[in-house]
Amino acid sequence: MALYDRDYTNEQVQSSELGYAQSKSALSLFIKKTYQLFAASLLAGSVGAYIGMDFIYQLVQYKWVLFGTEIALLIALIFAKRKAGLNYVLLFAFTFMSGLTLAPFLGYFLQTPAGTAIVVNAFILTTVAFGGLSVFAMNTKRNFGSLGKFLLTSLIVLIAALIIEQFTSNPFFYTVVSAAGAILFSIYVLYDTQNIIKGAYETPIEGAIALYLDFFNLFLFILRLLGIFSSDE
Repeated sequence: MALYDRDYTNEQVQSSELGYAQSKSALSLFIKKTYQLFAASLLAGSVGAYIGMDFIYQLVQYKWVLFGTEIALLIALIFAKRKAGLNYVLLFAFTFMSGLTLAPFLGYFLQTPAGTAIVVNAFILTTVAFGGLSVFAMNTKRNFGSLGKFLLTSLIVLIAALIIEQFTSNPFFYTVVSAAGAILFSIYVLYDTQNIIKGAYETPIEGAIALYLDFFNLFLFILRLLGIFSSDE
């Protein structure tokens, strides 16, 4: 009987180890797929911004229509995240559209003497910051997953500040909002990266869009800050 119990226990251990290995392998594939989709989303967004540079006047004229379309695509993507084929179409349609809506903002900087350098430096800084924060989130023992409520509240406050900004031309307020936005989305990179490596998202689509929004908004606020520093010079 003792021999039977011992064999049964060994089978349980082996089964448990096999299940753990399979679970770890599945998570690795999930993470790989997420970052592949994230990279593809950045490409789609870049293509949208590049094409949009030739239609800046029209994009400015219909900016609210484009913005509404962008939000509608994001909402549709959330609901269709498990619908194979359609989810990819909506993901790349949304990221392409976000690139189009970004084009006028980029055009504003590119028309200035140091505009190209500002945009390039903003992209480089964003890439370095995003990469560094991602590596830190993957290796630190600190848990950023508990910051969800704080980040959501901060995001709402930031959106309110951006709305107020539209009705004021105060440079100091603009600078504070820009710095706050850069800090907030830096923390979001930590938060979303840890959620991805812990398997908190149901689909790679969700993880990819979270990372894309983090990168996109971090780039915007860094670009704003560099624009401020450049104008001061």
